[in-house]
Amino acid sequence: MIKFSQINNIRKFGDIMNNSETNRIEYKQQLTSEFEQEVIAFLNYKEGGIIYIGIDNNGQAVGVDNIDLIQLQVKDRIKNNVQPSTLGLFDVSVEIIDSKEVIKVVISSGTEKPYYLRKKGRTPEGCYIRIGSSKERMTFDMIDEMYAKRVKNSLKEIESPRQDLTFRQLKIYYEENGMKLNDNFAKNLNLLTNEGKYNYNAYLLADENNISIKLVKYLGTNKMELIENHEYGYCCIITATHRILERLVSENTVYAKIEYNGRKEVEMIDSKALKEAVINAIVHSDYTYNTSPIVELYSDRIEITSGGGLPQELSQEEFLEGVTAPRNKELIRVFKDVDLIENIGSGVLRILDAYDKSCFIFMDHFLRVSFKYRENPFEYEKVSAKKTTQETTSKATQETTQENLIKLNETQINIIRLIENNPMITQQEIAQKLNITRDGVKYNMNKLREKKVIKREGSTKNGYWKVLK
Repeated sequence: MIKFSQINNIRKFGDIMNNSETNRIEYKQQLTSEFEQEVIAFLNYKEGGIIYIGIDNNGQAVGVDNIDLIQLQVKDRIKNNVQPSTLGLFDVSVEIIDSKEVIKVVISSGTEKPYYLRKKGRTPEGCYIRIGSSKERMTFDMIDEMYAKRVKNSLKEIESPRQDLTFRQLKIYYEENGMKLNDNFAKNLNLLTNEGKYNYNAYLLADENNISIKLVKYLGTNKMELIENHEYGYCCIITATHRILERLVSENTVYAKIEYNGRKEVEMIDSKALKEAVINAIVHSDYTYNTSPIVELYSDRIEITSGGGLPQELSQEEFLEGVTAPRNKELIRVFKDVDLIENIGSGVLRILDAYDKSCFIFMDHFLRVSFKYRENPFEYEKVSAKKTTQETTSKATQETTQENLIKLNETQINIIRLIENNPMITQQEIAQKLNITRDGVKYNMNKLREKKVIKREGSTKNGYWKVLK
């Protein structure tokens, strides 16, 4: 089921909007009988939208009484009164605006349009769409045209190549996040076709499948010399995601300068943007193309490519503004449940926090994200420090020239921090805390020892680790 998050942001209303409704923003002073109609209008609209409950028609925050109860009612009414299934298409959260608690409902553009009121069916009395700053009833012609455009080969309706599926890994991920999958989990997570058979979503999430995410590494800036070719998959796609993210952590060099007063660090690739790009590629890829995402490492950049191009015929401008139209909403729902996705629709904007729009490459049937490597900023300081040494013999300047300029990946940085907090920590404990294999810990600790960043003091059994300054 969808999670509710209490957002602790306290802000003035004017800071986030201009106090007027728009094509993507609707205000409700309270939860009314027309709430589902507004939700349906945004589901059928190409950009989705946001409904604020606790804000009047003049754009003034008035707050919501019994906010926990209203949140539950919002979720239940969307889930039970709107068809087709809306799971994975909305978020419910609380914001503090002008010292008042209001409810924010974020709604994505749906993938199974037209959406309608369960009691009214697919009729003008049940179907609505957002036009300007208000909802409008759809005509029969509009309903028929929208239905004809619906993607008929959605993963939900494609039967799994195998029906002898098991889900041990999936159940573990849910248990780790405080949830337990009961005997009806396949139905609850929309892993069944209308005929009751496992669908392609179930196949992707099963313990065994024939799906993999490819990672290839080239020697130079083109594909002339291939030096690595790995497949991450043939298992639950969540497990494959964790494995490829772990591999990319080891590839992402962290430029570090160890000084007497601390450590400065700069990542070669922004790790948050990289994670978002990989997860977006996995959950939004069009698996009906019989293609899977691919990660390519060059000497100057990383590229992540997914199949299917832009979803729902979004324009490039809408996509770059964070407009959401999830292609595989069942996958997105599961990834959100297991905390691989924080907020629906935030991935593109997180990437654009660190990189400009040119990192996105749009093609007819593919979407690619390309991240250029950052240069080591400390190399320039090293040159400057050497020049300063020639000009003065002060002790402080001499110490500057003795600073260690080293390259550390994120895993190695985290290992150092764990050792600093607990010099007696074991490799097995480090592996558990960082959620990586013990072999991965051993490999990175050997690298740190080679670089003379850490060393072992005393015996293997009774000794301890020491971070060298």
